[in-house]
Amino acid sequence: MAWGAAVNASPAHSRLMRMPQGARFILAGGGAALVNWLVRFPLSYIMPFAGAVAVANIIGMACGFVAYRFFVFPDSNRQVAHQVRDFIVVNLVSMVVVVLVSVVFADYVLPLLGWRWQIEAISHAMGIAAGAVSNFFGHRQFSFARH
Repeated sequence: MAWGAAVNASPAHSRLMRMPQGARFILAGGGAALVNWLVRFPLSYIMPFAGAVAVANIIGMACGFVAYRFFVFPDSNRQVAHQVRDFIVVNLVSMVVVVLVSVVFADYVLPLLGWRWQIEAISHAMGIAAGAVSNFFGHRQFSFARH
C-alpha cells in the first residue's frame, strides 16, 4: 500500500477531511508556519535576520505545499507541475510581505514601542501572520484552483 493510500485510509485523515476547508487551511498553514518560525532561530546564527526569515520561509513553503496539496485542496484537478509553479509564485509574493513586515517590526515598530524582549521572534511571527491571509486566497484562486 502506498503512503498516500495508507494516510487516506486512516480515521484521523477521515476526520480531518470532514473539517471545513478553511479550518484545514489553518491547521496545515499553522504547521508550515510553525516550521518556518522555528527554523529561523538556528538560521539567525549563521546569517542576517532578513536572510534567515527568507530561508525559513522557503523551508516552511515546502512543508506547506505537501500539507495543502493533500489535506486542504485535494480535489484540484490541475497538473502538479502547474500547482507547484503557482504555489511558488503565490509564496514569493507572501515572502515579500513576511520579510518586510518582520524587518519593519524588528527595526522600527517594537523598538518604537520600547519592546526589548525577543524582538526577532515576535517580529517574525508578525510577518508570518501578515502573509497568511494573502496565502489562503492566492492558493485557493491560483495554486490549487479547480479549473
